[in-house]
Amino acid sequence: MTRKSKSASRTAPLRPEDEKLGIGASFAYGFQHVLTMYGGIVAVPLIIGQAAGLDSANIGLLIAACLFMGGLATILQTVGVPFFGSQLPLVQGVSFAGVATMLAIVSTKGSDGQPLGIQAVFGAVIVASLVGLAITPIFSKIIRFFPPVVTGTVITTIGLSLLPVAANWAMGGNSKAPNYGSMGNIGLAALTLVIVLLLSKLGSATISRLSILLAMIIGTIVAAAFGVADFSQVGNGPIAAFPTPFHLGLPTFHVAAIVSMIIVILVTLVETSADILAVGDIVDTKIDSRRLGDGLRADMISSAVAPVFGSFTQSAFAQNVGLVAVTGIKSRFVVGAGGVILVLLGILPIMGRVVAAVPTPVLGGAGIVLFGTVAASGIRTLSTVSYKNNMNLIIVATSLAFGVIPIAAPTFYDQFPAWFRTIFESGISSAAVVAILLNLLFNHFKFGNPDNPSVFAAGTDRLIPAEVVDCLEHGDHWEDGKLLDAEGKEVPIRPVEADH
Repeated sequence: MTRKSKSASRTAPLRPEDEKLGIGASFAYGFQHVLTMYGGIVAVPLIIGQAAGLDSANIGLLIAACLFMGGLATILQTVGVPFFGSQLPLVQGVSFAGVATMLAIVSTKGSDGQPLGIQAVFGAVIVASLVGLAITPIFSKIIRFFPPVVTGTVITTIGLSLLPVAANWAMGGNSKAPNYGSMGNIGLAALTLVIVLLLSKLGSATISRLSILLAMIIGTIVAAAFGVADFSQVGNGPIAAFPTPFHLGLPTFHVAAIVSMIIVILVTLVETSADILAVGDIVDTKIDSRRLGDGLRADMISSAVAPVFGSFTQSAFAQNVGLVAVTGIKSRFVVGAGGVILVLLGILPIMGRVVAAVPTPVLGGAGIVLFGTVAASGIRTLSTVSYKNNMNLIIVATSLAFGVIPIAAPTFYDQFPAWFRTIFESGISSAAVVAILLNLLFNHFKFGNPDNPSVFAAGTDRLIPAEVVDCLEHGDHWEDGKLLDAEGKEVPIRPVEADH
């Protein structure tokens, strides 16, 4: 009995994330991780590919490349090599943080009057990721300049910037098409949206997590029944193929595009840092600065290599962090198995062509929820920010306004220099630049700040809670979270009756 106990102690993992469940169980649970994030990882190449004017075959290759690189990045993050990889159950994939900026780069016109195109995106991602890799050792020192008031504003803006994309998809995607904005297109998008909501409410926990993917499948089946879906191009091209380096052309390098992408990389570093710390807490394992740095370096080197195969910036997927918490499966080898599945999907470009054939209105219906969720995540982050006796409300208000300007008035910056347009025509870049600068101005360089915040910042402090209204008498007022009488003495708040 004693010998058996000693033997068991030798084989038991020293860390929870090092547990090995066997090949069958690892791939089964790994496939669940893939299903959870599949809709998110294919959405980015769909958005960028359509904006760049690629045909369905090339969009299929773009999707395959993103799956392939997501798998390689996931394996690197979970298995790890010296200096690269946190060895945590983190799924990597194309980051949503850069979508709005990449859309701006694709459409921005160069000195020849032509759009910069997707090659400029690849060039910007490579350089910005190498910059991110270089600053990783000191990032722990500058991360304090990216508190929730900054990251929450940026994430909210990301979601808001993507909602017009969802609306365009719901209308049909091609503004020159005769049926653009037709009731048929919008009706199909609405049906997909309703299916997402119903599956989220009525399904099991697993079905709820897969609601967007399942709704896209059901919506496509309905569209095919009415002759709307076109799968004629699915068979054009190889079933299996290794992603070809630079198959969409060599990257081009433009200073303004690189600067705007560096901002995205900084946001990505903050997001991945949060995910590493969160999954470490869920797994109940130690996360020190070296392990955090290894995880961030894996993020950046994966992002720098991704454009070679036709993919974009890589980051940890927050929804999969949530899946680790829900399932209680802490093994990093499970997520590593999911990375292997992603690599296999990435060498099957036919899968990308199938996804590219999904009717655009179906994508629009799913996109409303998907992109709205991104904005809601940012709002949730902003809800943790303190707005009392500080200028945070002004920071959020001004930054969000700058982020929304390119959405509400796309031609606002048309008369500005090209480098300026590339940065500020992206809502996310605008919001990030303004939020970072205002956070420095008001929360770090405090010289000159008034003792009492401005009327805008202090406005929320003077709002009277609903449960206090019935207690008010003549001369009473609400101040600093207390009900005071005309002489400034605190008044006890009477409990609200049940019939109020």
